[in-house]
Amino acid sequence: MAKSEEPSLLQGTLDLLILHALQRGSMHGYAIAQTIHLLSDEVLRVEEGSLYPALYRLELDGAISGDWGLSENNRKAKYYAITKRGKKIVAAQQATWNRLSAAVQRVLAR
Repeated sequence: MAKSEEPSLLQGTLDLLILHALQRGSMHGYAIAQTIHLLSDEVLRVEEGSLYPALYRLELDGAISGDWGLSENNRKAKYYAITKRGKKIVAAQQATWNRLSAAVQRVLAR
């Protein structure tokens, strides 16, 4: 893969990454995207066109809650926090991801 190519996320993976990031504490959308980018050693980049629909979907599902506040630069921003339901979802999705990635690794190793 060329350096300029960004790997695409598997369907459903973005929700897991968002929930995992929010386990660190309440954040606004840009901070969530930056956290994922930095935790992936700058490999994964979450675009606004994917992030905000996912946040909306997770909020509708009750996995996260959102409240308006002021960002570090004094701008109005919606801060998201993981809920009790979200913590259960991330635990289940992480277990599924671990099984899936281990299976893919076994196939690639043979």
